[in-house]
Amino acid sequence: MTLTDAVREVLGKAMSRYRDQPHTVELLRRQLVRLDEPLRVAIAGKVKAGKSTLLNALVGEAVAPTDAGECTKVVTWYRDGSSPRVTMYPRQGPPRALPVVRRDGALDLALGARAEDVDRLVVDWPATSLRTTTLIDTPGVASVNKDVSARAERFLDPDDDTPTEADAVVYLMRHLHSADADFLESFRDRGVARATPVTTVAVLSRADEIGGGRADAMFSARGIATRYRSEPALRGLCQNVVAVAGLLAHTGRTLRQAEFAALADLAASPREDLEKALLSADRFTRLHGRHELVGRFGLFGIRLATSLLRQGTRTPAELAGELVARSGLGDLRKVLTTQFTERRDLLKARSALVALERITRADDRGLARDVERILAGAHEFTELRLLSALRAGTVVLPKPLIREAERLLGDDGGTPGVRLGLPAAADAIATRAAALAALRRWHEHAENPALGRRASDACRVLVRTCEGLVTRV
Repeated sequence: MTLTDAVREVLGKAMSRYRDQPHTVELLRRQLVRLDEPLRVAIAGKVKAGKSTLLNALVGEAVAPTDAGECTKVVTWYRDGSSPRVTMYPRQGPPRALPVVRRDGALDLALGARAEDVDRLVVDWPATSLRTTTLIDTPGVASVNKDVSARAERFLDPDDDTPTEADAVVYLMRHLHSADADFLESFRDRGVARATPVTTVAVLSRADEIGGGRADAMFSARGIATRYRSEPALRGLCQNVVAVAGLLAHTGRTLRQAEFAALADLAASPREDLEKALLSADRFTRLHGRHELVGRFGLFGIRLATSLLRQGTRTPAELAGELVARSGLGDLRKVLTTQFTERRDLLKARSALVALERITRADDRGLARDVERILAGAHEFTELRLLSALRAGTVVLPKPLIREAERLLGDDGGTPGVRLGLPAAADAIATRAAALAALRRWHEHAENPALGRRASDACRVLVRTCEGLVTRV
């Protein structure tokens, strides 16, 4: 029986047990349906961290408002749909369809109600990127408006027995501030990231602004992200740290012909004059009168785009591709694929079990024991717990073993070749040989009397992982 099948079985059992409690049955039914839905990834962060801009870059269209309007104060779901549709769910009363209006190519959402009276907005949008992942834009945390922050925190960690509705979180920050660390810490043992940082990825979301948008801004930002990844405190709070220029990524994916022409004109002007103009946004606007370019590209984006055009980029498609490639969006998408999408079934099963555990917390009819049995018995959860413990430093292995252990546990991706550190071209024979070699090594480590009990237990988990890899290939 697969993990998902085991979760379906216990959910069905729970629905039968609670059949006389319609509200509980409905909560359980939602979890059952959720197992077959796309992965739900919430995008969180402080106000002006660039959440909506990054969401637009991931979708490839301007579907999320990026101004300071009322819609940025409401939890908004973006999911795949056959046609554009916007639905408002008020806290009281039935859902209501809102008009789908686009202004200057961007979706314009008008609530027609106070933000505090709205539970959520749901935007159905035909987009390939939304077929496997539903993105959830949350209001800014640590906002001066406590009501706005409370909506985000209430969604990510409900204060009643209602389970959280996100499977994983992308947390945006401009740099590692104490408020960001505090927020991530608050979800370490509860909420969507409960008991594991593996469901959270951190993003330096406005990486191009580092150093005032210098030409080497992204290089510097990637260096900072690399340093953050090795920070012991942050390793225990999130799975990875990625540097992304969200504005550049979004603009690259939605580049317009008129913008390309305007940038070509700038690239043809004297380079020294343009560089002086790009010392500040006000100076550039005053000298060139192209305020809309600053809003769409930022100073770094204008500097990069004009440099690419001088170096021989000839078409809008070529320029758009280069901007996206240099924005770091590809790095983030790769991380989301390896850390979230490849773990889809595991993360969704985990969400269902966490919800069921909340519902049955005071239950004495055996359901709590069923949940505990699945959580304790499924090797996938054992791997997840060990990976989290290694990252947090609560389980310590000899330093030469740590990197291989994390990789075998799926830190870089879940396929056998990736877990074993093999090149993409490795065939089944090479993969099986590598799995058998890893199995022998970790057997030896598990029997090493110099290791403590916890380290030996961790090695035995890795032996089981290697056995599974041998079986898979």
